[in-house]
Amino acid sequence: MIIAVDIGNTNIVVGCFKDDKILFIERISTNITKTCFEYAVVLKNLIEIHKCKQEEIEGSIISSVVPNLTEVIKNAVEQVTGKEPIVIGPGVKTGLKIMIDDPAQLGADLVVDSVAGIAEYHVPLVIFDLGTATTICVIDKNKNYLGGMIIPGVEISLNSLVTRTSQLPKINLEPPRKLIGSNTIDAMKSGIMYSTACGIDGMIEKIEKELGEKVTVVATGGIAKKIIPLCQREIILDDELLLKGLRIIYYKNIMEKGKL
Repeated sequence: MIIAVDIGNTNIVVGCFKDDKILFIERISTNITKTCFEYAVVLKNLIEIHKCKQEEIEGSIISSVVPNLTEVIKNAVEQVTGKEPIVIGPGVKTGLKIMIDDPAQLGADLVVDSVAGIAEYHVPLVIFDLGTATTICVIDKNKNYLGGMIIPGVEISLNSLVTRTSQLPKINLEPPRKLIGSNTIDAMKSGIMYSTACGIDGMIEKIEKELGEKVTVVATGGIAKKIIPLCQREIILDDELLLKGLRIIYYKNIMEKGKL
């Protein structure tokens, strides 16, 4: 078994694989004030709750976009598993051909999403990851990572709307009953969710125009399941994309080190 951890700005996703089977996926809140010991306790509890045998864990891999937590959780994972995790970054083999101006600037989550996308789906490929930020990865027919876009996430946009106005209330991200809202809450739900869906449809159209060909579109991230059903384009929803990518990268690096 291997443990895969994705450290995001809002949530930390923890998954456990046995061969190519996902045994569990759990999300915990990102908290930069927690100690290594506290995260180790959470991780140990997750493993025990899902009845996974700690002694069967052969290794682990981590991706992170929160530098302040990377070392903390790396040490926590090592405490629980007894083995040093692989951390996505310089020196880790991914197999991804990155064509942007400075490949070192590409976020770990985008690298991992792209590795999984190329392995699972037809290229050219566009990947939307709807989290704290909405990110878009564009991969051409030769499996080159061309670049992408970074957009304020749905919840960031909603929070900004609420905090910078006097009369708009906090709302839950739920599908509106209809497009044209007949009250403030429904109007907010419709505005934030349909504008995001339309933005996704529009971005796909513009990307295809620039590439000169149709693309496969995949969406992932904690908010994707709420937004993608509102889109008009055909979009594959894959909640497990990032963890699949971590698994691929883990085994690629272990095999290159001659451990398998």
